[in-house]
Amino acid sequence: MKNGKSSVTLSPEQRDDLLRVLKARFEKSKKRFPGLDWDNVQTRLEGAADKLWSLYQMESTGGEPNVVAYDKKTGRILFFDCSPQSPKGRFSLCYDQDALNSRKEHKPKGSAVAMAAAMGIELLTEEQYQLLQDSGEFDTKSSSWLKTPSEVRKLGGAIFGDRRFGRVFVYHNGAESYYSGRGFRGQLEV
Repeated sequence: MKNGKSSVTLSPEQRDDLLRVLKARFEKSKKRFPGLDWDNVQTRLEGAADKLWSLYQMESTGGEPNVVAYDKKTGRILFFDCSPQSPKGRFSLCYDQDALNSRKEHKPKGSAVAMAAAMGIELLTEEQYQLLQDSGEFDTKSSSWLKTPSEVRKLGGAIFGDRRFGRVFVYHNGAESYYSGRGFRGQLEV
């Protein structure tokens, strides 16, 4: 077990299938990234097997990861979950392990923070969520836990975002709450 993950190695078939899906998704949005072509992205991915494994986890839980930012100076590429609704394989989770531990009954299957860590990704911040929403309409029927500022979390809360009535909302809940329509979106830097 490496970094809490059972395996960070994909089979050649899984790797090729994932790269094919990511390339097709990238090609549809590449006009947003002048100076970046798929060969650059693939080269970075092939040099980071653990990141490729994390992208596979994002894809297999319904996240539809795609490139959302590119730093020309460093060559770093940022992927977000870009599925129209919060990824289906990540619903019904409370915010973090402390929240899960605080529930006395009707515990959810886990927490968003723990699942993200096991996948090798991080939850989107409020700023990243707004960046995503600036590029389209996401979470119109679902909501997504967001990385919560420590001062909010210390008071027992956690934040989530969604889009309703043509607007993006960021709101709060008790961190121990969970809903069948709330998941989380992740980000991964390669």
